[in-house]
Amino acid sequence: MPNREGETYLYLQISEVIKARIVADLAPGDLVISEAGIQQEFKVARTTARRAIRVLRNQGLVHTRQGEGTFVNAPGQTGPSGRQTPFYRYIADELRKRIRSGDLVPSKPLPSEVDLVREFRAARETVRRALTLLREEGWVDRIPHRGSFVAPVEQWPVSE
Repeated sequence: MPNREGETYLYLQISEVIKARIVADLAPGDLVISEAGIQQEFKVARTTARRAIRVLRNQGLVHTRQGEGTFVNAPGQTGPSGRQTPFYRYIADELRKRIRSGDLVPSKPLPSEVDLVREFRAARETVRRALTLLREEGWVDRIPHRGSFVAPVEQWPVSE
């Protein structure tokens, strides 16, 4: 049990306990104790539970899927499905493939942010970063209050 009087922050102590459980008992893909579970077991505030999970995420031991939970990573894995690239880049790559294949047509709207959040099970900010990257590269145009549209073929990057 963590030492509340110790010199080490409580959330760091909790993250070490969970890390030991992961190493001893859990396999890649297994569900890790939830924030609510941490709160109940260790009698701590939600903020402390979140910090403990964040430490494990930053160490590359776990990844979190919104609405589903926190899961153990495979060795060398940095996020869901073993992706080594940031999730927003993965989303941008997927949308870029759809544009090239003709599934997303020039001058037609992209799926809404809400639809992309649902499809990729991503945070809204992650989807926005992906769309921003595609705009910067020339694949997408943004029309305020109307959404994002596939750019005309003439605007697409030449090197792609």
